Amino acid sequence: MNPDIRNDATALKGRSGQMDIDRIKADFPILKQPVNGHRLVYLDNAATSQKPKQVIDAIVKYYNESNANIHRGLHTLAEKATSAYENVRVHAARFIGGVDNSEVIFTSGTTESINTIARTWGEKNIRSGDEIVITEMEHHANLVPWLVLSQNTGATLRRISLTPDGQLDLTNINDIITARTRLVAVAHMSNVLGTINPVADIAELAHRRGAIVLVDGAQAAPHMPVDIKQTGADFYAFSAHKMLGPTGVGVLWGRKTLLEDIPPFTTGGEMIREVRFDRVTWNDVPHKFEAGTPNIAGVIAFDRALSYLEELGMENIRSHEIELSGYAINRLLELDGIEIQGPLDPHLRGGAISFTDAKIHPHDISTFLDSRGIAIRAGHHCAQPLMRTMGKVATARASLYIYNDRMDIDALIDALKETRRYFGV
Repeated sequence: MNPDIRNDATALKGRSGQMDIDRIKADFPILKQPVNGHRLVYLDNAATSQKPKQVIDAIVKYYNESNANIHRGLHTLAEKATSAYENVRVHAARFIGGVDNSEVIFTSGTTESINTIARTWGEKNIRSGDEIVITEMEHHANLVPWLVLSQNTGATLRRISLTPDGQLDLTNINDIITARTRLVAVAHMSNVLGTINPVADIAELAHRRGAIVLVDGAQAAPHMPVDIKQTGADFYAFSAHKMLGPTGVGVLWGRKTLLEDIPPFTTGGEMIREVRFDRVTWNDVPHKFEAGTPNIAGVIAFDRALSYLEELGMENIRSHEIELSGYAINRLLELDGIEIQGPLDPHLRGGAISFTDAKIHPHDISTFLDSRGIAIRAGHHCAQPLMRTMGKVATARASLYIYNDRMDIDALIDALKETRRYFGV
């Protein structure tokens, strides 16, 4: 365990081994501030998580003690910064199941990671007549790049539909993933429905058909154990800012044989081995894909976020969210006119709970809750096609994380009741 996180490995857990939520809350400075005269109840974690003081301190420490550009300098600060940066690559590789750290590429986030594969592997391998398979629950970041690629190449974009309770309908999957399929792009966990998808089963079929699989792990990696090898993915992407880390940092994992076979997405400094006026030779993976000066401070601080999550234990985080999601769903269903999107069984989903009120627009719900210090998200959640599939214009979404507890859920329910009284419902 990283000594910068805790001196006592059990400090964030109670005597029963359960997570000590009060101790965890104390690590997040932003949770101490009142909002509109009320205690802040932060339930917008699917959009971004809050940052513990250990992560914030790591950013300050970098700028105070080792600020320098990486990989190129031979002076002490440059070597110090380079070592810290590359150690995070090793840490991230271990966090996702012990993959080869040279397969870990740092990006600005999941969106850039997916676009990198669309613009490199996709443009090299997708042709007219090929098929790309997505699902109806995808975030725009795992839909628009493939839509654009299909339009530019003449490929066909196919989709896996949903069951009434918001799970993937796999009854005709053999007719969707076929010999013409070149790529399957699927969310590990939906940011709207909370649904956890059977990515390993989908990947097995895709591979039998000769296709590769890209998994959007933005919602899964912060909330549950992820072993890349068990997912069957060929590419896997996630973002630091949804898992206690800074914004502007993402991880793209790819099989080394695939990464070595595709060109870089961005060109410039560091990603080259040799440049002449008539030719260029690319650097080795992963540096081939990391042109220019990266978000050095953000990557180094991400190390602290990963350590914090590891100390808690991803299995414990998952168990906490199953229990809290179940409690939240049951309490929401106490209110007449509330409809929850996605599976009601908390074992089938994560902590992103989207709901609608039959008589109050989601934006009005969100605005009123904010007046009571409760932060949720309202809108289409960057999933407009999914909204149309559900027959919704928008939903309200309360999304949970490690510092949320039953008191937060009770505050949400009380505020929703007050919202209804305010609007005369």
